[in-house]
Amino acid sequence: MTRPQLTARPAPEPVTRALTGAQSLVASLEALGVEVVFGIPGGAILPAYDPLFDSTVRHILVRHEQGAGHAATGYAQATGKVGVCMATSGPGATNLVTPIADAYMDSVPIVAITGQVSRSAIGTDAFQEADIHGITMPITKHNYLVQDGADIPRVLAEAFHIASTGRPGPVLVDIPKDVLQAQTTFAWPPAMDLPGYRPTTQPHNKQIREAAKLIASARRPVLYVGGGVLKAGATEELKELAELTGAPVVTTLMARGAFPDSHPQHLGMPGMHGTVAAVYALQKADLLVTLGARFDDRVTGKLDSFAPDAAVIHADIDPAEIGKNRHADVPIVGDAKVIIRSLIDTVQGKAPISAWWEQLDDIRGRYPLGYAEHTDGTLAPQYVIQRIGQLAGPEAIYATGVGQHQMWASQFISYEHPGTFLNSGGLGTMGYAVPAAMGAKVGRPDTPVWAIDGDGCFQMTNQELATCALEGIPVKIAVINNGNLGMVRQWQTLFYDGRYSNTNLGTHQHRIPDFVKLAEALGCVGLRCESESEVDDVIKQAMEINDRPVVIDFIVGKDAMVWPMVPAGTSNDEILFARGVRPAFDEGDDC
Repeated sequence: MTRPQLTARPAPEPVTRALTGAQSLVASLEALGVEVVFGIPGGAILPAYDPLFDSTVRHILVRHEQGAGHAATGYAQATGKVGVCMATSGPGATNLVTPIADAYMDSVPIVAITGQVSRSAIGTDAFQEADIHGITMPITKHNYLVQDGADIPRVLAEAFHIASTGRPGPVLVDIPKDVLQAQTTFAWPPAMDLPGYRPTTQPHNKQIREAAKLIASARRPVLYVGGGVLKAGATEELKELAELTGAPVVTTLMARGAFPDSHPQHLGMPGMHGTVAAVYALQKADLLVTLGARFDDRVTGKLDSFAPDAAVIHADIDPAEIGKNRHADVPIVGDAKVIIRSLIDTVQGKAPISAWWEQLDDIRGRYPLGYAEHTDGTLAPQYVIQRIGQLAGPEAIYATGVGQHQMWASQFISYEHPGTFLNSGGLGTMGYAVPAAMGAKVGRPDTPVWAIDGDGCFQMTNQELATCALEGIPVKIAVINNGNLGMVRQWQTLFYDGRYSNTNLGTHQHRIPDFVKLAEALGCVGLRCESESEVDDVIKQAMEINDRPVVIDFIVGKDAMVWPMVPAGTSNDEILFARGVRPAFDEGDDC
């Protein structure tokens, strides 16, 4: 997957036509090579839906605007292209706020197009009026309120360019209804007017040289890899740098798939629920080569105790990230692909790190990822997720909701390729999985797409399965049904003396809802699995059904926990391997 780029297809000669604003909008989308728009019509955006009726752009009618936004995000994450969603004014636009914020936190290129009340009514508290332009300022890379129909082609071209270049992110385009209705002039290709927007892609040579010196002399280096490496399409360069330096690699939640799990240098995911080896490596490193990562609190734990002896090379496309949370000894601003290639060309020699690898291999051997079999006869959720990954394989795409199942999917599925693990990392949005899987399947229709969801998350956005059934989008949904809000229950077990306040969802003892019946009502195949002996058969059965969506209700034990765990606000040195058990990060583990 490569960095998303503007996909405009300029004509040999400028094309000028007299159109309505709505026709100009749709013509701009066509000229930009947009394949699909996820949306719902309503009064203010309705003029745009008439030319869409005859357009080459596919429109997928979702059941909730939040689903449209997450579908656009899933499409973008799976394809590397810009995802597009559309909604009407007022509540239609505000229902996009969560997926826009989600895309902003995870640097996903989407363009959200919203209708607005007519210009004369703006500011009058008109029916279905909301200042979505103002509401989304903090959560968009840029946004527009279009005042003149003649600006629509330029604004759309700029929106796609901004969303897909530099650090990717969401852009909102808000268009009043009267602007959509009025006659205007469509001219393509437009001249973009972005004098202050010049993302730095080429790193400074002096910083590259300084970084290369640190890499060559480090005895305990770690390549700390974030989602920016995926956004830059730099996975092949990353592998080359890793093998050149021999350094261990850790990939954050947003970078799963950036480096093959099967590679012997890969220590796994760091952070709150990362592998012990990955957490240990960061804590004991003398150099962090930080590539497209932002020192998120879920990785660092208590910041002032994170990697205390490490010098930091911090490479990022966004200069605002460098030094924001952790001082960078060598800051490098630029495109990750270009930076890594420059490092490969500049690094000469390396310090001996065999003692470092002996230590890491010892930790990796002593503290592998694992889980305990359930003594009460209930199905272990980790086993279910592991078998899905093993049977569906590394070529499939996996989208998750947020919570325990998300962490287990990051731990127990092996990711070998970029663009195969989709999740809500920064915002942590429940309900992400189903619509994101839908968008991913639309973008990559020949690839199997699994949504691994929890019974809590699933109930937030499962209405989009009706969309999937009607639009011929055969996603597969594994509901890890533990009857509870699992991650919240885990925290209540560990930190609130087992006082389970409002976490029981009733999906176990009452089967409300019955997910099999619900799936059937939404036009899907519904299956249920309650024992380990049934797991493989039901997964294989789902894999053989490709003409409609499939939902599997996996009834799992309610008390399974995600391990390892660094309790929030504590040092990574206090990682728990199991309840109350801490690995020996002591002097005896130092190189």
